[in-house]
Amino acid sequence: MKRRKFLGKTVSGLTLVGLGPVVLPLQAQGIVISDAINKAGRQRMLSQRMGKAWLALGQGVNAGQATKILQDSVNLFDQQMAELKDFAPTSLIKNTYNLLGIAWADYKIALTNQTPSMASASNILALDTKVLKLAHQGTTQLEAFSGVELGKLINICGRQRMLSQRTAKYYLSLHWGVDPKESSKELELAKAEFLSAMNVLFNAPQTTNSIKQQLMLANQQWVFFSNALNNINSSTRAKTHAVEVFNTSERILQVMDQATGLYNRIV
Repeated sequence: MKRRKFLGKTVSGLTLVGLGPVVLPLQAQGIVISDAINKAGRQRMLSQRMGKAWLALGQGVNAGQATKILQDSVNLFDQQMAELKDFAPTSLIKNTYNLLGIAWADYKIALTNQTPSMASASNILALDTKVLKLAHQGTTQLEAFSGVELGKLINICGRQRMLSQRTAKYYLSLHWGVDPKESSKELELAKAEFLSAMNVLFNAPQTTNSIKQQLMLANQQWVFFSNALNNINSSTRAKTHAVEVFNTSERILQVMDQATGLYNRIV
């Protein structure tokens, strides 16, 4: 009964812009620890999704959708920052979110106050790395605070959302010719981490049949995603492959967000 109360949920069916229906927590005063881990993990994803959208805009890839995703992701990041700062249950976690707020302010300015250009792309990648690092730090601190295995699974599943966006972001970086060596290394690392974490989730005893169905859908989308990601050599740098990567990363994000929501709703 104590665990049920500790992991109790306050959720509502809303829509993450650019995706289908997903489960998002209510206002900050209704957050419990599982919701906080989910939100914190979503901040990691948004840091990479915004970078992906910015790089897509610079290259004219899905420009209309990328514009909407960028603006709505900025707004959602702002909203969740305020909620997580209010929720922070320890001084250590509160300090992490104060530092994240500083890093986010710089990243937000770079994302919104200049037209995307190849000359500015390296700076965007550096700033989103700082935001991602601190957002991940906050997520792992909240997971440790929860003290339960379910918190770890919410963290892992939520991180898959980030990796779907990170792989697409680095593909677009390579497609544009930005820091090719580093972008290639990070792309391969993100792909390997995604596949490894999927095995962890499939084999976790807490993973229900409903969650496994979502994971299988994600694996199916990953096949298409991987095929598109592999089309990055000099003879196939057509915009059509970049569009495929952009769109498939959104579909994987949707499925993994739903899976994370299902873990979050386990009581």
